Amino acid sequence: MEFRFVYTGLRVRDIERSLQFYTEILGMEVVDPLESYEPTRGKAVTVRSPGSSQLLELNWYEEGSRFGTAYVNGEELDHLGFEVEDLQDAVKRLEEKGVEVVVRPGTIGGWREAFVKDPDGIWIELVLRKKAG
Repeated sequence: MEFRFVYTGLRVRDIERSLQFYTEILGMEVVDPLESYEPTRGKAVTVRSPGSSQLLELNWYEEGSRFGTAYVNGEELDHLGFEVEDLQDAVKRLEEKGVEVVVRPGTIGGWREAFVKDPDGIWIELVLRKKAG
């Protein structure tokens, strides 16, 4: 039996705010539009970076939904990784849009990278396409 990774699902507090962040600020595109799902009492939308096969599903659940368990500042997920061509410029542009930078550009484990936060406090790693050095 083969297993093939398909997507990551994030539970978000405000689906419209998160959709705006991932599309307008990080430049992702909507693959499956925002839909309501009665059995889960929630809404979901799927996005991806242009030219990428990796999918990100944003999920929101009504209070009282069995799927809407406690979510504390992104602690259930370590981080999401995004490649960039110019790390300094990417961080500058995100800061100009009000995105919180939590780790300034530097070299970690041979990679040039930085970390920012999404609207729900999930850390996003920005990493250069090629290893430093």
